[in-house]
Amino acid sequence: MPSRSTSEEWKERSRKKAWEREHIRYPFWFGGSASCFAACVTHPLDLVKVRLQTRLGNAPKSMVGTFVHVFKADGFLGLYSGLSASLLRQITYSTTRFGIYEELKSDFTTHKSSPSFPTLIALASTSGFLGGVAGNPADVLNVRMQHDAALPPSERRNYKNAVDGLIRMTREEGWKSLFRGVWPNSMRAVLMTASQLASYDGFKRVLIEHTALSDNLTTHFTASFLAGFVATTVCSPVDVIKTRIMSSQESKGLAKLLADVYRLEGVGWMFRGWVPSFIRLGPHTIATFLFLEQHKKMYRKLKGIDELEAAV
Repeated sequence: MPSRSTSEEWKERSRKKAWEREHIRYPFWFGGSASCFAACVTHPLDLVKVRLQTRLGNAPKSMVGTFVHVFKADGFLGLYSGLSASLLRQITYSTTRFGIYEELKSDFTTHKSSPSFPTLIALASTSGFLGGVAGNPADVLNVRMQHDAALPPSERRNYKNAVDGLIRMTREEGWKSLFRGVWPNSMRAVLMTASQLASYDGFKRVLIEHTALSDNLTTHFTASFLAGFVATTVCSPVDVIKTRIMSSQESKGLAKLLADVYRLEGVGWMFRGWVPSFIRLGPHTIATFLFLEQHKKMYRKLKGIDELEAAV
């Protein structure tokens, strides 16, 4: 009986500590920093996803085949083509969406209650839309730089890096080119943030409250894996549209693009590249939240919060 009581007390303390941690205001840039670390890990997977979604002619149709093709043609560094644009995207897009989401979540949290799951979805959707707009220029560059090597030499843009790409796009195509595809991209950002951030918080809350798990690495990994699966499924159709628009050499309206794609590929286009998308987004989601939780852990340690909790 004493051991059971001790176990219940330990579990209750663990849940209380998890609740208190959710109410700490962390630096705004933590989400962007964690996403940059994750991008460095998963960039080759992202590049393969883009190549599969925009492949032409006799290009490899499988993920492994695309990996081998890129490695043979461009070497190991070819797998990291466009990394500077990817990092710029995380600095703008992810910093904005994570930062605003965490701020809004704190504002809607009281000492008696935390935001409900529908509220989390609404907060994530708002921050995702703003993040999508802020990160659109870098997103256009990211897609173009990853897709560039797959084009014939005469059609390549050959941006040196993200900064060079921004300057050339503005000079050669006008500032509006930086916001090409901004509406489907923002719609994807809304779906991504709602299905990723809100579902992570939701899964994490369920795991802590309804299982024997506490606020630890196992919980973070499980919640982020499930969030990655949800995000991939929800975002796949919009992701394909966004990639097609941004990589296109000609300006097409969204309705015309959808009609052309449906006529050529049927309904299967909606989940084209789902497996490589999950293989890319799953690890990226897991890595992002694990890095983010470590950022938060180090912050609490520097502020002496964990030590105070341990002394209670």
